Amino acid sequence: MKMSMQDPYAVLGVRRNAGPDEIKAAWRAVAKAVHPDQNREDPNATARFAEAGRAYEVLKDPQMRNRYDQARRDADLRRMEEMKRRADRSRAPEPPVGPETAEEAVSRIFGTDNGKPEATKAAAPKPAAARAAPPPPRPEAPAEAKAADEGADETATEAAATHAPFGPSILARAAAPAAEIVSSLFRRILPAAPEAGEKPADKAHERTGDKPAAERVPDLVCEAVATVEDLFRRRRVTATLPDGQVLKVTLPAGTTDGSLIRLREQGYRQGAARGDALVSIRVARDAHFRVDGTDVRTTLSLSLHDAVLGCTTTVATVTGQTSLVVPPWSGPDRPLRIPDQGLPMADGRRGALIVELSLTLGARPDQKLMDLMRSQRDGLVL
Repeated sequence: MKMSMQDPYAVLGVRRNAGPDEIKAAWRAVAKAVHPDQNREDPNATARFAEAGRAYEVLKDPQMRNRYDQARRDADLRRMEEMKRRADRSRAPEPPVGPETAEEAVSRIFGTDNGKPEATKAAAPKPAAARAAPPPPRPEAPAEAKAADEGADETATEAAATHAPFGPSILARAAAPAAEIVSSLFRRILPAAPEAGEKPADKAHERTGDKPAAERVPDLVCEAVATVEDLFRRRRVTATLPDGQVLKVTLPAGTTDGSLIRLREQGYRQGAARGDALVSIRVARDAHFRVDGTDVRTTLSLSLHDAVLGCTTTVATVTGQTSLVVPPWSGPDRPLRIPDQGLPMADGRRGALIVELSLTLGARPDQKLMDLMRSQRDGLVL
C-alpha cells in the first residue's frame, strides 16, 4: 500500500481508533456532502467523491486497515530515526574539562598567576610537554602554613566558591580540596626555590578527564487532524504517537493548517530524561470551507445576470449565514472579502472570509441571452 495516498482517517474525519459503525456513518455523511449531483458547480466533486470511497474501502476491511496502520507507523518511525540522526550529526561534542587544581583555583579567585593577570595567562597556552608533565613534589611549607593546612576544612572551599566569579570553570570542574588551596596560598606568599635542573615550565600541570556532554533527547513529531470548526472553537484534538499512545492537544488561538504545537516532556524517553512532542496540525477537508492561514475561503455560485448587474445575497460562514453585497461586473477573478469572519488570531482578532465567485448558466439555455452575446461578439446592434 502506497503511503502517498490521502490519509483515509482524515478524508472521512474520524479518529484512528474509530469503530466500524462510526466509520460507516462518517462515510455516508462525507459521500452525501461531496456527491457530484449535489456539487455540480465544483469541478473536483467527482475526485473528492472517489477519494471518500477509497478511504472507506481501506477502513471497512480489517486487514487492509491493519496494513495501512502498520505502514504508517513504520513510516513515522523511519522519519523519527532520520530526524534523530540529523540532530546527532549537527550536535558538536563539548570539549572535555578536567578537575580544577589548587593552583588554578587560586589564580581564578585572585585573577593573577604569580603576579601576572589572568588574561596574560589565557593568552599564552601551555605547551604540550608542560601539560603532560607530572606535578612536582611540593616543598615543605613553614610551620604557620602547616598549622593552617591542618586546620582548614570545607569552609574554605565554600568561601572560594562564593566569591569566585561564576563561569564554566566553576560549573564544569571539581573543586580542589581546601587544604591544597590554603597550601597554594602560602606557596605564593613564600615561594620555594626551584630544584636543580627544574624549569619553570615543569611546574605547570593540568589534569584532564573525559566528561560526556549532556545529550538532549530528540523531539517526537506526530500529526493531529482538526476540522475548521475545531480551529474556530479552539477545541481539543487527538494525536496518535507511533507507539499507539493518544495525546490530547488543545488548539490555541492562531492555529491553522501546518501549525506546530510543542508538548513538553511528552516525547521519547531516554533514561530519566524525556523529550518534547511536536504535533503538526492538519485541517481535514471541508465541504464548504478551505483554510488559508487564518482566512477561510468559500465558493459562491452566481448567475451571469447577477454577476454583471450585481445583487445582494447570503453566504455561509463558520458561524452561520451572513449578507453579502455583490457589486456589478463581478467575476471569478475578483473574490470578495468579508472581514472578521475567519479563524481567531493570537492577538484576539479574526481573519477574513474570502468569497470566490463561480458563474453558472442555468439548467436550460436562455435564447435572449444567447442572442445578446452573439450580437456583442459579431458587432451587431439590436
